Order: sequence, then C-alpha cells, then structure tokens
Amino acid sequence: MRAVLRAFRRPMGAIAGGWLLAMIFVAVFAAWLTPYDYDIQALKEAYQPPSPAHWLGTDEFGRDLLTRLFHGARTSLSVSSIAIGISVLCGMVLGAAAGWFGGRFDRAVTVVVDLTWSFPEILIALILVAIIGPGTTGTMAAIGVAYLAQFTRLTRAQIMMLKGETFIEAARSLGAGNAHILFRHLLPNALAPVLVSAMLATGDAIILEATLGFFGLGAQPPTPSWGAMMSAGSALVFKAPWIILFPGLAVAITVVAINLFGDALIAELDIRARMRRAA
Repeated sequence: MRAVLRAFRRPMGAIAGGWLLAMIFVAVFAAWLTPYDYDIQALKEAYQPPSPAHWLGTDEFGRDLLTRLFHGARTSLSVSSIAIGISVLCGMVLGAAAGWFGGRFDRAVTVVVDLTWSFPEILIALILVAIIGPGTTGTMAAIGVAYLAQFTRLTRAQIMMLKGETFIEAARSLGAGNAHILFRHLLPNALAPVLVSAMLATGDAIILEATLGFFGLGAQPPTPSWGAMMSAGSALVFKAPWIILFPGLAVAITVVAINLFGDALIAELDIRARMRRAA
C-alpha cells in the first residue's frame, strides 16, 4: 500500500490513478449518478446528439448513453477484474507448486503452460466462450484461462529464484514443512511482481472483454458493456457517431490509465530489477 501511495505522487501516476478511482466510483454508484434507467427504451428520443438533457446523447432505442456507459463500466471492470483475480490465484498455486517441487509435476505444468502460451488470448477466449456459452460467466472463465499461463510462468520463475535463498534453507533446517515454506515465505516474497503484472493484464482483459462483447459473446442484452455498445454503434457510425465514440474512448483511456499507473508502481517497487534476477 505504501508503494501504491507513492505511485500517486508521480505526475502520471496521479493522473492515471485519479481516472481509475473515478471509474471505480462510477461502476459502484452507477445506479445513483443519472436520473435514467439503462434498460428503459424511449424510441421517440432515439439518436439524440449530446445535449443538456442527455450529456452523451441517446442510442438507437432512446436510452441515455451516459447511463449505459456508467453501467457498462460496472460490467467491463468487474468481469475483467474478477477474471484476472481468479487467474492470478490459480496461476500462483500452480506456479508455486511447480517451482518448489520440480520433477515430473514441474515438467507437466510447464508443457501445458507453454502449449496454452503459444495461442493468442483471443483465440483461447473464443474457443472457451463457444464451449461455455456467451454471457458474463463464460467471459470471465475465458479471460481467466487465457491469462493463466502468464501468472503460472511468472510465479514459477519467482519461486525458483527464491527457494535457494538462505532464509528458505534456515526455515527448512528448523523443520518447516512444504506448505509453511510456500505460503509463509515464498509466496509473500513473490507477490509484488505478480500483482503488478495482474494490474497490467487487467488492461488487456478489458480489451478482451470489449472484443467479446463486440462480437456479441460477452454480457447479453439488456446488460450494457463497453464492447456491446461499440458493436451497436458500429452500424451507426455516420448517423450517430457518439454511440461508438464514447464507449471506445472509455476503453482506450481506461487501458492507458492502467498501464501508466502500472508503470509508476513498477518504478516504486523496482519490479524490473526483480524480473531480471528471476530471468
């Protein structure tokens, strides 16, 4: 937490962190920030450009675009964050076990991870969504599996670097078991690089969630998501360009903000030096 607070002191970290905090606030309190409902149609008000009544205009069904953008932030951010959280948890467990125990288990995990690593995330996500079915659950599962290899490899590298340290040998000589060493000594020391990597991966996950939503495989109507809003606006780009413009800007600015704040956090935690040592 001290490193996060220090990252806010950097100029770009403060700007990017401020945007991210604003998006989190919008996602949590979306239902109370505008007087409109995101799913109530008003066909007589369709295609209205931005105005004092509708700050970002209305869509093809007369729904307030700002309201749907706020609720879309809730969908896109929650789906991406939960999926990355699940991927981090599973990846750290697999990577820690593979790095600590080694042998056949390590080779088996490495082969599976390298196999999934060789495919683009979008391809893995599309295959899994096709199997599970469209919707937020399928999207979260697809994103979680797509990024599992990244966190497994990173955790394994950190554990293999740390397990030869003197404090690990001391703990083993004092009779500490494998579980104690893994969860009390190794994983806490490997946590910082994984969490920073998870933050940066969340930006990619937002893009992946928007891509699935654009193809109609993400959150299903009437639940809004930034990708689905962009998909609806793509056919109306000349008639009502604001329908695709504002969700696209929300995705772009949020992903850039995540990467900028991640860079500030990397600088505070000296992650690059740790990654070089792990390599």
